[in-house]
Amino acid sequence: MEQQQPAVKQPQQSFDQAQRALEHPQPKSLSTRAFLLWGLGLTLLVVGLSLVAGSEVRLVGLLIFLPAIAASVGTVRQTQAASGWATAGAVVSIARAPGYHLDDAITLVLTLLFAGLAVFGARWRIARDTELLRLRSTAAVVQQHILHPLPEVTPQVRVDGVFEPLQEDKLFGGDIYDVAATPFGTRVLIGDVQGKGLSAVGAAFAVLGGFREAAHREPTLTGLVDALETSVVRHNAYARRSGEPERFITALVLSVDPLDRGTAQVVNCGHLPPFLVRDSRQPCQVRLGETGVPLGLASLVGEERSAAGFSFPPDSVLLLYTDGLSEARDGAGTFYPLAERLTALVKGADPASRPAPGSGSDEAPTELAQALRDDVRAFTHPYQQDDLAILTLRRHPATDRAAGAAETAGSTPPRRQEP
Repeated sequence: MEQQQPAVKQPQQSFDQAQRALEHPQPKSLSTRAFLLWGLGLTLLVVGLSLVAGSEVRLVGLLIFLPAIAASVGTVRQTQAASGWATAGAVVSIARAPGYHLDDAITLVLTLLFAGLAVFGARWRIARDTELLRLRSTAAVVQQHILHPLPEVTPQVRVDGVFEPLQEDKLFGGDIYDVAATPFGTRVLIGDVQGKGLSAVGAAFAVLGGFREAAHREPTLTGLVDALETSVVRHNAYARRSGEPERFITALVLSVDPLDRGTAQVVNCGHLPPFLVRDSRQPCQVRLGETGVPLGLASLVGEERSAAGFSFPPDSVLLLYTDGLSEARDGAGTFYPLAERLTALVKGADPASRPAPGSGSDEAPTELAQALRDDVRAFTHPYQQDDLAILTLRRHPATDRAAGAAETAGSTPPRRQEP
């Protein structure tokens, strides 16, 4: 009988928004109400100063600021309207109080010239902003295909988190993650590719593509990691022939067992160990034993990677992260005290924000990742030194145990013992 894989819930709102922005890019512009308010205000200011100074013709040239401002923050139509208003103001002013013909002619010519330049500048700015928005929207769509949007809900856990590249305009950062609901349990990958930007995209594609295929095929976690190692080695072989640098990836590959077991297994490939958070207790770092070598470097050692098991009880949270969090430093060079700050955030959490027992934690917001992101931002302000990826895996409460067992029954083959 064909195996049925448990469904994974994925929000598509951000993905759909990126696609709509790609098809119909709309640069930000001044609202019509704001345009009318500051246009009227500036006109009244110029007219008032003209009446007080008694030199309306000399001061009417200040109205040229109307199309200049519209060109920088408004639409082309708003700039055209401001240009027409400034020109009409100059004509009416000259007609009411004509002066020297040369002065009047210069005032009118300069008004027309700057009004035309303002309209041209507005068209150029809108075209440039539209192109930049289209490129950014394309980057957002591509990144949504590379890194799936969060949160994701599986029969075992709810996965939430934040991801921030070092530079916002980069298509892709060095940190990667993925989640797969498989017949063998929920499998999670988090890693850090050596290098940054476009030069590391190939290695990231290799690892993520290998994970998404092998996570559903390999019954053991060590078999999955071996498949990822092969993907990186194959990528490096292609990179070597094309003259590109070879890459390695530090990674943590995790498998969450069904709810009735309350355990998880992990293979650590040179990555940072996770933290386990249970209610208001002090968070503790999971002991994983010896750390293996990063993906792509297994040929340098003779030992095979092994999986370590640990307790992951219901209604607890597992925190996965990259060195953008643990190695963040302030202006004085002091490292971010992750364990200390995590404890403070957990102890100071509002009890009302925590899911009540039996309420179904898959529908409750997971704010720990966002709180850590905000805290490390304040610690390192105004600079961010590295890419940042934070994942939180919240175990479903014990009341969901029967439901979770029913979902996986008949679809989960017998697990092989990890070496």
